[in-house]
Amino acid sequence: MDDDRPDVLLTGLLFYDLVLTGLGRPPTPGEEIWTGGMGCGPGGIANLAVAASRFGLRTSLATVFGDDYYGEHCRDVLCDQEGVDLSLSRTADGWPTPVTVSVAYGHDRALLTHGQEPPYSQDVLMGDPPDARTALVHLEARPREWLAKAAANGTQIYADVGWDPTQEWPTALLEQLSLCHAFLPNETEAMAYTRTDSAVAALGTLSELVPVAVVTRGGDGAIAVDQITGEYAEVPALDTDVLDATGAGDVFGASFVAASLGGWPLAERLRFAVLAAGLSVRHHGGALAAPGWYGIARWWRSLSDPGLRRAYGFLADRVPADPGPPVHHAPVTPPAPHIPVGPRACEGPH
Repeated sequence: MDDDRPDVLLTGLLFYDLVLTGLGRPPTPGEEIWTGGMGCGPGGIANLAVAASRFGLRTSLATVFGDDYYGEHCRDVLCDQEGVDLSLSRTADGWPTPVTVSVAYGHDRALLTHGQEPPYSQDVLMGDPPDARTALVHLEARPREWLAKAAANGTQIYADVGWDPTQEWPTALLEQLSLCHAFLPNETEAMAYTRTDSAVAALGTLSELVPVAVVTRGGDGAIAVDQITGEYAEVPALDTDVLDATGAGDVFGASFVAASLGGWPLAERLRFAVLAAGLSVRHHGGALAAPGWYGIARWWRSLSDPGLRRAYGFLADRVPADPGPPVHHAPVTPPAPHIPVGPRACEGPH
């Protein structure tokens, strides 16, 4: 039976990202440093949307665009270039699209953001959320109403969580895991919320709260438990040169969902997500650094390391015969402003 539901449902705040790379160290007050690289494009929730769409998943995004050049450019990229469905999104008159400048150096980065609270909440954008196979969500202290509605519709919720600036790490947030199919925090977040002192211990606690628990460990890879299948997996990270780590966690999450929808074994899902995230950090920006099937296929076909060939041998049967055209990476500067000639099929109301 054909299933025409969205594969992935997303909502959240979108940013226009300007990423500067190639710094040997962060600047000091009063100092000017010339960078070796720059890229721009949509960020924030767009990271997940592009990463999912580039794996061929039908991706529906509910977000707010400002009625400015940055908003128009992000709409062009998401709708026209990446094929993301924006029918749930809105353009807000007089509201500026949030802008983030990311200064990347080594394996770290600093962020400067200008923005205002969006005029439409996630619950307003979603309303009664459409049926979807999965939703990728960012858990917050205050539960979103649409999340319970989506779970009641049968949508599988894949959730992550962010850094708590208060460092209180309220355990009440974990109550929302009762709505979730999978939870994918990093090890710092996982240990803080579970009050444990190791990633393995945190994973054990989380596996009692959600069917699929994943803990990402940066340069140490990732570990996961699937209580449905009884699988445990631990995979190392790839040894790669990091240009910009912006959005790598989002690429990991979207890739894990893509592999999960394919019904892959847990170890394959985890290796695939680690690979996609590892490939993304080689390029500027979050959203447009996502490798998609094209990037995965190119890596696999050029791979000569015998150990990696064995570890990732499953890709021989997973990579599509036609992985699609080369993906677009973040340009140094955006193209000339787009002049729309009429409504686009993937857009929602203005």
